Amino acid sequence: MSFLHKNKADKPRMMKYHLPILMILLVAALTACSSGSPADSNSSKQQGGWASSGTTELTVSAAASLTDSLQEIQNRYEQKFPNVKLTFNFAASGTLQKQIEQGAPADLFLSAGSKQMQALVKQKLIDPDHQTNLLTNELVLVVPKDSTDIPASIQDLQKSTVKRLAIGTPESVPAGMYAQQSLQAAKLWDTLQSRIVQTKDVKQVLSYVETGNADAGFVYKTDALESDGVKIAFTADPNSHDPIVYPAGVLAGTTHREEAAQFYAYLQTDEAQAVFEKYGFSRVVSGS
Repeated sequence: MSFLHKNKADKPRMMKYHLPILMILLVAALTACSSGSPADSNSSKQQGGWASSGTTELTVSAAASLTDSLQEIQNRYEQKFPNVKLTFNFAASGTLQKQIEQGAPADLFLSAGSKQMQALVKQKLIDPDHQTNLLTNELVLVVPKDSTDIPASIQDLQKSTVKRLAIGTPESVPAGMYAQQSLQAAKLWDTLQSRIVQTKDVKQVLSYVETGNADAGFVYKTDALESDGVKIAFTADPNSHDPIVYPAGVLAGTTHREEAAQFYAYLQTDEAQAVFEKYGFSRVVSGS
């Protein structure tokens, strides 16, 4: 009986202490619920695109010979402008021209030849106010690194040691067009037809020579300098082919006009030009 009596006496005292504890727990639970809601909301906002809504993706169609230099520029540019993501489509300039003509998405076009750029300008696919000659390059003949019988001039391509001569397809690859012009100027285009192997772009020419699938090939100086598997035999006479210029332009139909114009301007800065020069390109002389 005394045990029961003791419990009855303590019951109000226990409730006296438990009630504040219950209130504290209730408040803590409500606080957790309310604070968790914004966190969950913020997380869903990020997943739903809030974190990336301020990022603009620019698609740049660029000549294959610009691959390495533009990839370095991409790293620099995206650090400087984290709100812009650059996506590159590298291919032969003629291929890129056709893609753009057929409606492929692109914000900028960097060509290895004026012919392809001017064709798009005439079709009003390039903004005439945002188009310029960006860089220059040189045409060289390369041979495998271990070659011992190295052609000293374009006339030496007639030697029996040069069984396969790789060039880009002249109709779509500017380097191939320049190579054809040089061979025609030397009156060797027809003579060497049976030895000429045409490729999809200048990078494939380089690969053919590196792997021994061609005994020699015409590429840009910039491509030759990037490869450990070839060496330069000679530089083509610049008077034997059209000037090698790399024009850049903003697409007239870009949906990111401000960001495209900003990257277009950046490519002409000393910082970007220094990167291009590192890879063997030269700046365009004012007025050319």
